[in-house]
Amino acid sequence: MPNTLNISTGQYSDKGHKEINQDFHGLVVPKEPQLSAKGVAIALADGISSSQVSQIASQAAVTGFLEDYYSTTEAWSVKTSAERVLRATNSWLHAQTQQSQHRYDKDRGYVCTLSALIIKSTTAHLFHIGDTRIYRLIDNTLEQLTEDHRIWVSQDKSYLSQAMGIDPQLHFDYKTLPVEQGDVFVLATDGVYEHIEAKAIAQVINAAINQAIQEDPNQSRHHLAQNLDQALNSAAKQLVEEAYAQGSTDNLTIQIVRVDGLPTPEANEFYQQLEALPPPPTLEPRMVFDGYQIIRAVHDSHRSHVYLAVDTETDERVIIKTPAVALKDDQAYLESFLMADWVARRINNAHVLKPATHDRKRSALYVVTEYVDGQTLAQWLIDNPKPDLETVRGIIEQIAKGLRAFHRLEMVHRDLKPGNVMIDTTGTAKIIDFGTTSVAGLMEIISPIAHAHLQGEIQYAAPEYFLGEAGTARSDIFSLGVIAYEMLSGGKLPYGAQVPRSITRSAQKRLKYISLRIENRAIPLWIDEAIRKAVHPTPYERYEVLSEFIHDLHHPNQSFLNKTQPPLMERNPVLFWKGVSLILAVIVIVLLATHPGLR
Repeated sequence: MPNTLNISTGQYSDKGHKEINQDFHGLVVPKEPQLSAKGVAIALADGISSSQVSQIASQAAVTGFLEDYYSTTEAWSVKTSAERVLRATNSWLHAQTQQSQHRYDKDRGYVCTLSALIIKSTTAHLFHIGDTRIYRLIDNTLEQLTEDHRIWVSQDKSYLSQAMGIDPQLHFDYKTLPVEQGDVFVLATDGVYEHIEAKAIAQVINAAINQAIQEDPNQSRHHLAQNLDQALNSAAKQLVEEAYAQGSTDNLTIQIVRVDGLPTPEANEFYQQLEALPPPPTLEPRMVFDGYQIIRAVHDSHRSHVYLAVDTETDERVIIKTPAVALKDDQAYLESFLMADWVARRINNAHVLKPATHDRKRSALYVVTEYVDGQTLAQWLIDNPKPDLETVRGIIEQIAKGLRAFHRLEMVHRDLKPGNVMIDTTGTAKIIDFGTTSVAGLMEIISPIAHAHLQGEIQYAAPEYFLGEAGTARSDIFSLGVIAYEMLSGGKLPYGAQVPRSITRSAQKRLKYISLRIENRAIPLWIDEAIRKAVHPTPYERYEVLSEFIHDLHHPNQSFLNKTQPPLMERNPVLFWKGVSLILAVIVIVLLATHPGLR
């Protein structure tokens, strides 16, 4: 299929001179949409010979990796998805050993090495524990991409320093490489690579590939793929048999993967939808559009039009959002418009706006969400300019619960502000508008559309956005801290209007936090310090996770209580210099009074 990731593979494994085969291998090439969202996965494990159960560990490691990786959310990055799976499998293997007779002799327990390769979009992701190896074939040479986790005691004796199941905490190597069409990767156990020279392996594989391609220069893509698979399987078997003939006494396994085709930027999911869906017509009250009866316009801006409508099948009130006509040719904006619907369908949280329950086919570019009977936090603050501390804490905590749903899926909202939070008639806060959300899993897929990092409202944006950085969960914590500050200060900002003007690191280091207690001494010092930390200009000086911030808003942090009050010059520079001027004036008056000759 054009514009998609295509690979050819060959695999072969043999127990060799041993009684059982403690190696295990496998690969998964999913269909779309998982092929684009998660890529293809190849894995190889080698059980240690000192254990009588390591073949069970090898099989569990490979099957667990290949099955569970595709069960993780497509919002996660490849690294996060694979890491979660590897750590879970490692914990299971270690627990099996601890519950067995070999709990005090881990070399006889459920232990194995593992090397895995995931190719997603145009990037190869390598995961490695132990002494199985991953190579890349370059011309007639093999480039070793992994490092053996083996410590040599002498020329003839060594032991594994890392492996699956040895320790409760897993340490693995991870690296990424750009992939080009025609690239060949090789995964092998030591039973193979220790008995065949790398150059010989490269020659066998190249000969097989060249023969398959030259057999019929005009053959179809499907026929070529079949020929390549057969050729690589034959090459894998030939290499295993050669290693056996060269005296290998171990199990022997090899996998060969050739990249036959790569996705183009135009294969991007959102780009294809933009090409397929036309702009919607002008929506008017009483008209029926795709099964929705328009009631009235709710909000119009230069970026979008929002309407209240009723689903004619369910009588459910919904909100329909369409892109502004003026932006119909702005592909970056339109992709972010579709992103909002993609994100909403993957988050299920009481404090995040839900997509419409009826998912009918769209005839145009628009999104449908639940209707929230209430008002934005921005309007709520106009109606409630001086909310009490407990009310503020309650709203901030609800927003944080919604944000946590984003962060657990490796999403960063990037445009958190009072206008993007709804307060319904029950007092429940809901985060809305996800068009600027950054999704780690989607950032790994190439797109023909370029995006600017900073898309949100600048007065709530974290300082790192003004340095051109993509932002992290700590950037959302900064925005939440600004909202909390604004609610407690009657509409002010923690650094005034200085953050958007601070476009260098040195300028950001000069930013001075304006204490909430200058205007309102009733606010506890520890509350002020918690917000100060949340909105620190440097991301790594902020809270790492939202739960820490929310905890410190409800419970006095001892480290804050132990802090001395900042000097007057920091708390109120104007008052400081007025005081200095007054003191100098008094000194001048005293000198003039006591020394008449100075007049």
